[in-house]
Amino acid sequence: MSKRDFYEVLGVSKNASKDEIKKAYRKLSKKYHPDINKEADAADKFKEVKDAYESLSDDNKRAHYDQFGHTDPNQGFGGFGGGADFGGGFGFEDIFSSIFGGGTRRRDPNAPRQGADLQYTMTLTFEEAVFGKETDIEIPREEECNTCAGTGAKSGTKPETCSHCHGTGQLNVEQNTPIGRIVNRRTCHHCSGTGKIIKNKCSTCGGLGKVKKRKKINVKIPAGIDDGQQLRVTGQGEPGINGGPPGDLYVVFHVKSHEFFERDGDDIYCEMPLTFAQASLGDEIEVPTLHGKVKLKIPSGTQTGTKFRLRGKGVPNVRGYGQGDQHIQVRVITPTKLTEKQKQLLREFSEISGNEAPDEQHDSFFAKVKRAIKGE
Repeated sequence: MSKRDFYEVLGVSKNASKDEIKKAYRKLSKKYHPDINKEADAADKFKEVKDAYESLSDDNKRAHYDQFGHTDPNQGFGGFGGGADFGGGFGFEDIFSSIFGGGTRRRDPNAPRQGADLQYTMTLTFEEAVFGKETDIEIPREEECNTCAGTGAKSGTKPETCSHCHGTGQLNVEQNTPIGRIVNRRTCHHCSGTGKIIKNKCSTCGGLGKVKKRKKINVKIPAGIDDGQQLRVTGQGEPGINGGPPGDLYVVFHVKSHEFFERDGDDIYCEMPLTFAQASLGDEIEVPTLHGKVKLKIPSGTQTGTKFRLRGKGVPNVRGYGQGDQHIQVRVITPTKLTEKQKQLLREFSEISGNEAPDEQHDSFFAKVKRAIKGE
C-alpha cells in the first residue's frame, strides 16, 4: 500500500511553520493514541501521524521529503536497489561483479551486528511530564540463552561451518545468458545464511541462541518532557548479533490533559473567573499554579478577556534552557441567581450609571455599537 502524503496526514499546508506542524501533531496524536482511541485502526493512524511528524519536524528530513517524497534517492533504476531481482533471481550487482570483477561486497554472516531498537509507549500525568520522574518499566526482549551461551548448540557441542557455502552464508549459481555467463549469489538454504550448521540444538532456545525474557529497566524522565517526545535509553534494545553491540530503547511519551491547565511548549495557560464587583473595584486573588498558589492583583475596571502573566511559573525546558511562564485570562461571570436585595442594588446602580457618560476608554466602543444599531 502506498503511503499518504505527510502534509495530508497532519492536515497542514506545505508551507506550514514548525509551530503549525507541532500543534497538528499534538492534536492528532491525542485523538488516535491507542490508550484513548479504541477504534480498530487507531494504532495504525497513530503511527502514521508519528511518522509524518518525525519527517516534517526535522529540517533536514523535511527538505529530503519535499524533494524526493517517500522515494529513496539512493535507489536507482526506477526505484529498484542495486541488489534488486528481476524475474530470473539475479541482480545488477551480480552482473557487474561477473563482468567487471567488482560490485557491492556482501556482508559476512558471522560479522558482529548491532541489535534491533525497541520502542515503549509510556503514559504520564500532566504533572509528571512537567516535573519529571524516575520509574521502572518492564519490556519483553530477546536475551542470550544462558544454557548455550548464545551459540544455539547443545552443551558440549558447537556449531559447525556449513559445508555447502563454506561459512559465507551464500551460494553462487551460474546462469548462461545472451550477454554471457552470470553468477547469481543467493542465501544458502542449508544454513539460512548464517554460515553455520547446528546439528545438536540447545533444548532451551531450540538452536536460536536467544530466549524471550521480561527485563526491568530504570528510566529517568527529564522535567519538561512533552506529549509525543521520546527518550533514548542507550543499549537497552535487542542484544547484538555475533558479539555486536545491543540496540537502543526508545520511550515515547503520551501526556494526559489537565482539567484546569493547558500547555503550549514551555508555557502554561489557564482561565480565572471574576465577579462583577472584583472586575469593577479591583481585588487581589489567589491563582493556582503548578508550583503552588500565588497572589495576583486585579486592577479596577478589568475587562473580561484581560490577560496576565506570571513569569517563571510555567514548565522547565526539557533541555535546561530556562522555564516558561503562566498566562492567565480572566472572565467576568454574570450571576444567574440574585436575591431581591441584590437586584434592587443593581437597579439603583443602573439608574445612577444611566445618567453618566461612559469613560474615555470605552467611549469609542459604545459609539461603534450605537452606529451599528442605527445601521449607520
